[in-house]
Amino acid sequence: MTTLSTPPGAPGTPGARGGGRRGAQGLPRSRPLRAEGASPSRSGPPDRAPVPPVPPGERHRLTSLQGLAALSLDAMASVAYGPEAIVLVLAAAGGAGLGWTLPVTLAIAVLLAVLVASYRQVIAAFPGGGGAYAVARTHLGRRTGLVAAASLVLDYVLNVAVSVTAGVAALTSAFPSLYDDRLWLCLGVLLLVTGVNLRGIVDSAKAFILPTAVFVGSILTLVAVGLLRDGPVSTETAAGHAAVLGGDATTVGALLLLKAFASGCSALTGVEAVANAVPSFRAPAVRRAQRTEVALGALLGVMLIGLSILIARFQIQPVAGVTVLAQLADASLGHNWGFYVVQFATVVLLALAANTSFGALPVLMSLLARDNFLPHVFRLKADREVHRHGVLALAAVALLLLLFSGGDTNTLVPLFAIGVFVGFTVCQAGMVIHWRTHRTPGWRPRALLNGLGALLTGVSAVVVTATKFTEGAWLVVVALPALVLLFERVHRAYGRIDERIALGRVPKAPRRDRSLVIVPVSHLSRLTSEALNAAVSLGDEVRAVTVTHQQDQEDREASQALRRDWERWNPGVELVELHSEHRTIGRPVSEYVRRIYKYHPNTRVTVLIPEVEPERLWQRLLQNQRGAVLAHAVRRDTEAVICRLRFRLGVGDGAGSGAGNGAGNGPGGGSGAGAARRDRRS
Repeated sequence: MTTLSTPPGAPGTPGARGGGRRGAQGLPRSRPLRAEGASPSRSGPPDRAPVPPVPPGERHRLTSLQGLAALSLDAMASVAYGPEAIVLVLAAAGGAGLGWTLPVTLAIAVLLAVLVASYRQVIAAFPGGGGAYAVARTHLGRRTGLVAAASLVLDYVLNVAVSVTAGVAALTSAFPSLYDDRLWLCLGVLLLVTGVNLRGIVDSAKAFILPTAVFVGSILTLVAVGLLRDGPVSTETAAGHAAVLGGDATTVGALLLLKAFASGCSALTGVEAVANAVPSFRAPAVRRAQRTEVALGALLGVMLIGLSILIARFQIQPVAGVTVLAQLADASLGHNWGFYVVQFATVVLLALAANTSFGALPVLMSLLARDNFLPHVFRLKADREVHRHGVLALAAVALLLLLFSGGDTNTLVPLFAIGVFVGFTVCQAGMVIHWRTHRTPGWRPRALLNGLGALLTGVSAVVVTATKFTEGAWLVVVALPALVLLFERVHRAYGRIDERIALGRVPKAPRRDRSLVIVPVSHLSRLTSEALNAAVSLGDEVRAVTVTHQQDQEDREASQALRRDWERWNPGVELVELHSEHRTIGRPVSEYVRRIYKYHPNTRVTVLIPEVEPERLWQRLLQNQRGAVLAHAVRRDTEAVICRLRFRLGVGDGAGSGAGNGAGNGPGGGSGAGAARRDRRS
């Protein structure tokens, strides 16, 4: 029970009024107050502090466990194709080559440990997120920072496409009848992941915790059971499939080992995602993010090494049409329900691994927008702490990649993992400079660790690019500088805008100019009255204008009727008739505004456009959009201020607005047959 004691003499206690029961020394006895919602208890410390509630703003941020589900799916899913990528390369040297599977995996695990330790330091040094971009921009200069950002953007976009196609490929392997529909399945998975992330990163984490736990649990179970077996339980999965194995070689060359290492390094993609999205964690964000990074590295390392040990123990060979992971599940667990659990969990996690990009890239794009390298719309956040424009932009580019590849994984894989290694190298090099600059206690071992990481990832980046260059990696080499140039161009555009509006300078004192409000009308209605009421409140002078097409007899008659009605109404506002040779209202009004500026240059002109806001969404189809046409013409051709007055139709407004309000929403609103006749103009 959590209790709070009321202090003696506090207002509202018996002792404060001088009455009530008193203790042995005449002091009023304290009355225990239970915390709201707490149940009575006869035991437990009475002075235990209550658990503080989660602040409202923190509810849409990640805990460590949620961060593992939201930001580690890419790395976790890589155990499904990382060991296989190593085996496929080493198979060219036959059985002698496959014997190097575990040593190559151990080398990758060492690099993984260095990266995890390094990114823990990045998280602490740059809690604002951004990862490699933040580090490089601070310590290596703007251009290097943009290279790091461009490399991460490419990697995250490709990760979405590769993850979705890989998941669907695993599904079509289990159900071959779905193969012809793989593109539509890819689009459906992309739509699902995008929709979940639009609800916020916490909702996506909650949705993906269960698939992540099932996958990790199934892989660890597979490894644990396999280590207890002397040989494979079943080989049914690989039976009848041709082995993809070269002739036995007497020696295994260093080039082949380097290529296997480069292919296996695809398992390291996603390690940097946590450092990019530190602001998405609950306070203390740095500590939670570091825990997530360590947990990610530990789980990934254990699974990679465990699977490689089983590959050697069961003498697994790559066969056409069957994944290495499927063979391991068959050999360790048998061809039973456990085998299918592993396969199904792999399919789901591969498909959902795209969520890592949706969690990290929008944050990176937000930082680029903050620094004027991307449009500022990517800086905006919704109520659920989600950068919706970044999520939608990522989904749109991934959609184009899926359409380009036709849902084929092999078309996209050669482009994958190059960008992230460029980011790794730049980030580690920047951290070396960071420690040498700040020289905090223990900076030398940290700088040495980052320097080792920069060396290893730099060599890996060169090896990955060289070995995959002819397979399509050249596209990344071209796209990387193109993205940097795009960032620079956006930055220059914002610089010119800032110069024109004198951003950051103290402006002159405000002055009051003569103001003129122009109200376009086409007929009399309640909307016309509301528009003039607003206009006389805004300006020193108000003029109503109407446009007449002189060659149209019906238009001239409607204009004459409007003039008669205006004179009878006599609102105290001049009605100006503008003649037009064409059936348009935008150009005559904008020319009239330009004439006012010519003869009265110190006048502030406002064009107030009254429009009907329908009660139902479908009623927008009944409107002629003349207000939008007029606003576009005035904005394009003049410096006038445009004010669009929305007249909202409620339940009680139907009689007052008239039947014509459904027919048109242009200047003056709609009111009967006359309005419908004059609304033919654009």
